[in-house]
Amino acid sequence: MSHVNGFRAARRHASCCLLSSVALLGLSAPVFAQEATALPDVDVDSTASQDMSPAAPERIDRSQLRARQAESSDTAKLLQSLPGVSGRSAGGFSTLPIIRGLDAQRIGITVDGVTIASACPNDMNPPLSYTDPQTIRSIGVITGVSPVSAGGDSIGGIIAVETAPPQFASIGETLLTGEASAFYRSNGDGFGGALSVTAASDTLSLTYNGSYTQADNFEGGGSLGKVRSSEFAKTDHSLNLAAQTNIGLFELKGGYHFSPYEGFPNQYMDMTSNKSWFLNGHYAGAFDWGDLDVRAHYRKTDHEMNFLDDKGGTAGGGMPMNTAVRQAGYNVKADILLGGAGILRIGNEFQHQWLNDFWPPVAGSMMMGPNPYINVNGAKRDRLGTFIEWEKGWENGVTLIAGVRNDQIWMNTGDVQPYGTGMMQMADMMAAADFNTANRRRHDSNWGGSALLRYDLSGIATLELGYARKVRSPNIYERYTWGRGAMSSSMIGWFGDGNGYVGNLNLKPEKADTISAAFTLSDGGDEGWSFKIAPYYTRVNDYIDVVKLQDFTDMMGMPTGFVQLQFANQDAEIYGIDVSGVVPLWSNDRFGKGRISAKTSWLRGQNKSEGAPLYHQMPLSGTVSLEHSLDGFESRIDFTWAADKDRVDPTRNEPRTKGYALLDAQVAYSWKNYRFTLSAENLFDKAYYAPLGGTSLGDYNATGVLRPVPGRGRSINLGLGVKF
Repeated sequence: MSHVNGFRAARRHASCCLLSSVALLGLSAPVFAQEATALPDVDVDSTASQDMSPAAPERIDRSQLRARQAESSDTAKLLQSLPGVSGRSAGGFSTLPIIRGLDAQRIGITVDGVTIASACPNDMNPPLSYTDPQTIRSIGVITGVSPVSAGGDSIGGIIAVETAPPQFASIGETLLTGEASAFYRSNGDGFGGALSVTAASDTLSLTYNGSYTQADNFEGGGSLGKVRSSEFAKTDHSLNLAAQTNIGLFELKGGYHFSPYEGFPNQYMDMTSNKSWFLNGHYAGAFDWGDLDVRAHYRKTDHEMNFLDDKGGTAGGGMPMNTAVRQAGYNVKADILLGGAGILRIGNEFQHQWLNDFWPPVAGSMMMGPNPYINVNGAKRDRLGTFIEWEKGWENGVTLIAGVRNDQIWMNTGDVQPYGTGMMQMADMMAAADFNTANRRRHDSNWGGSALLRYDLSGIATLELGYARKVRSPNIYERYTWGRGAMSSSMIGWFGDGNGYVGNLNLKPEKADTISAAFTLSDGGDEGWSFKIAPYYTRVNDYIDVVKLQDFTDMMGMPTGFVQLQFANQDAEIYGIDVSGVVPLWSNDRFGKGRISAKTSWLRGQNKSEGAPLYHQMPLSGTVSLEHSLDGFESRIDFTWAADKDRVDPTRNEPRTKGYALLDAQVAYSWKNYRFTLSAENLFDKAYYAPLGGTSLGDYNATGVLRPVPGRGRSINLGLGVKF
């Protein structure tokens, strides 16, 4: 749209000024810093988690994020370095994560312990889009069975993003410390930066985190050319006030997110504004009887969609679509020490979501007027969750975590209406009439449980086993979207395929039984070697898939290749295996340290009701990395590959993609408080299509050529960081 270029220029100038100031701050501020302490004591640069419980997550720590933040502003993309984690392409910072074949709607995602509700019929603002790799402390991921205390209303893995905990000065001292970073990416002319500053005494701490990132359309590899509708811009700011007292830690954190635009190559729509602010409260206390953790939160989001320039957007036309979401809730957890009998965990949480989704009329349009199209009218989704869990360790090396959970979910929504009552709106008019006379109130009582066992077989061998029964209720869009017209249903769906989706009032909750295992051999701690093999099996009853309603046709009545689908309960199974390992190659004063690491994942998802492959399943893929460090120098070479994607969902006309192999390289140098990074993604500019990239609708609109979304071509990335 016409305002985008002006916004880009203004933001570029402001960003340069900010980064110049940050650089000067980095040169002068170290003299003010005192030794920091935190409650609890946390090393923000520590390596992998040392938690030895069966529920210990795979962890991406701050040092790993710092090494890769110049390459991407998309947190979900960085998660794909872990075995079993892939991602479905969306906008430039809105990739939808997938864990062992289960997508973002089915996995539990929290940011600083808070769940963030979806606020878009295309899921353009998923929870991880509100984070930036430059300001994250660590990310914990559980790909296998998770304990009931990790959350409910999900059937897959867990992603927990954490920003840095509050820091406090030593007694009688003051503290001023922080970190600043900036980056540039040649492919798409992307740039941005971040600043984190903490000022603290021994009892009070105030922390500011801010970041900005922007990019134009990127180029596909080889001769695939520009990928239209892939530009984006966003900024995030937060302020955290913490008090360290003799009864515990108190925190009050507020923040604001604004994205003026984000293109989506595989959607008909683009995001033209997303404004969201939040307020979180947190208390953590340690007592003789155990630990208490209490959180309360509120978030307000206003979201707008339309067409950007690549899709023919104009300042006063297009097809505006607006969504407003209000979310509030609390979470209380207590760890009760039972002495020799272990630990008893109990918890209760409440999550309230209110959503309004309406599409303003377009002046002069016979199809999109004269009234607003009411897609979702004041829908409410309330969840009350309660769990109890027991953890016990024995001297023979066995640790057990077992628990049970119940989530009560209440949903309802108001009457809807089509744009009008003309012949072009007949399908929507009839669907609205049926929807408005139906009973829309729903109540689900979802029971689940899990058991995780860890057995240290020897000093180098560990076996982990897990079983879980998990339940997820449909989201608001799966249950309550109702439009049956070709245009209205095509505006629904977060799958990036160009098909149209219709909700279903009769959907039942998904019920998943998962068995997972992991056998690990390791020696030498973080500097030694390790090997891990992790098979799993998931059976889902009432899996929310789709059934075909009709083919979409052109003006001549010929099928377009896109179809209209309705959400429906079916049965499914997913099974697979993840393998990973690390081997040190050398370690001495002359040549530094070298090591090689590798991971590979294979899975197979099957719709048991229809006998067809499940949608968006990653083919066999893997990565081999060679790393070297010597004094302040670091280097890394990544060889990433994927096999042909030839198992596709025929109901949704999922595209096939060819296998590929990519080479990435990075060198970095750290000196005192500074770090400089130079990296090359897709070094040989390989042309390929992302297996989970969806259909390139932005290009299709401009050229009439239908193709999968191309993978990103070569990009030379520069990064600069300073601690003070």
